[in-house]
Amino acid sequence: MLYKYLIRPILFRVLQNDPERAHEGTLALLALAGRIPGIMRLLRRYWATHDPSLARTVFGLRFPGPVGLAAGMDKDGAALPIWAALGFGFVEIGTITWYTQPGNPRPRLFRLTDDHALINRMGFNNRGASALAARLSELPRLPIPIGVSLGKSRNTPLEESVDDYRASLRALYDYANYFAINVSSPNTPGLRSLQDRDQLALLLGELQRENWAQNQLYDGPAKPLLVKIAPDLSNDAILEVLDVCDRTGVSGIIAVNTTLSRDGLHHTSSAILRESGGLSGRPLFAESRRIVRFISQETGGQMPIIGVGGIFSADDAQAMLDAGASLIQVYTGLVYQGPALVREINHRLHSNSRTEASNKHRLSKEPL
Repeated sequence: MLYKYLIRPILFRVLQNDPERAHEGTLALLALAGRIPGIMRLLRRYWATHDPSLARTVFGLRFPGPVGLAAGMDKDGAALPIWAALGFGFVEIGTITWYTQPGNPRPRLFRLTDDHALINRMGFNNRGASALAARLSELPRLPIPIGVSLGKSRNTPLEESVDDYRASLRALYDYANYFAINVSSPNTPGLRSLQDRDQLALLLGELQRENWAQNQLYDGPAKPLLVKIAPDLSNDAILEVLDVCDRTGVSGIIAVNTTLSRDGLHHTSSAILRESGGLSGRPLFAESRRIVRFISQETGGQMPIIGVGGIFSADDAQAMLDAGASLIQVYTGLVYQGPALVREINHRLHSNSRTEASNKHRLSKEPL
C-alpha cells in the first residue's frame, strides 16, 4: 500500500519522462538497504518466505517459494541480498553478455500507465560476464537460487554466437544455480533468429557440452539450462523449439519474453505507441498464460515451465500455475504494484495450499 499510493506516484510523477532513472534510483536504494543489517532483519521478518508449504523442487533445485524476480530488473546483481528478504523464492540476473555493453541510446524505457505496461529497448546494457563473476565471488551465498540470463553481445556476429554464450557460461558457472538462454529479446538485431530449429540446436548442443565439461571441473551436478522464448512465435515454431529442447536435454522453458505486438493497448500517447522495443505488463498476460498452457499440454506436463508476463495479482499467479507453470516470475507487475505483490501471491498460495490439504483430510475421513 505504501509503495502503490505514496512511493510509486512520487517516482512516476517526478521522473515521468525518465522511467530508467526511476529504475536506477530504486535499485540503488534497494542495494543500500541490503547493506544495512537492521533494515534487512525488519524486511525478512515482514516480507520473507518462511512457509514450507510454498517450497518446491524444480529441475533438481529447491526453491523456498514459487515467485521469482525476472531478468531485467537487477541486470548486474546490484541489489542481490535484498530480494530474498522481500519474499522472492529465486532471482534471475541479467541478461548478461560476454562483452561489456552500454545498450541502446536513451530514452529506451517507456511507461504506458493506462495499460499497466512498459516498452523497453534496453539492448542488454550490462557490465559483462567477468564483472558479474567478480561481484558474485565477493558475496555470500544467497538463501535462494540464482539464475543467470545469458544473451549474445551486440557486436558479436551471429555465426560466432556459440562462442559468445559459451564464454559467459564458463565465467559464471560456479555462481549460478541455473542458466537461462535468452534467444528471444527483440532488442538485439538478429537475436530471435537463434530460435530457429537448426541454429537453436547448434547453440544448445554446444552449451550443453560446455555445461558437462564445467560440471567435471567443479565436481557437482550439471547446471540446468533453460530457454526463454518469445510470445510472438507460432504454435508450430514453439513445437520446433520444444523438440530441440528435448533432444538437447534442456531442463525447462521460460515463457515468455516481451512482445512486439501492440494489440489491445489503450494508451493515449500515440508517440509512445510508435516507440520500438518489447512490450511487457498486463496486456501480455492472456497470451503468456496461453503459451504456458500450450507447452504444458504438448509436453504432458513433463517440461518444467517458468511462467512470466503480465502477472499483477495473486489471481494471475494462481492462473499461471493452474495453466501448468512450475514457477512464476514478475517484473513489470513489481514496478506498478511494489513488493506487496510478492507477499500477496505468497499469502494466497499458502491459503490455497491449506484449503487443499484440509479438503484432502476431510475426504479421507469420509466413509466410503
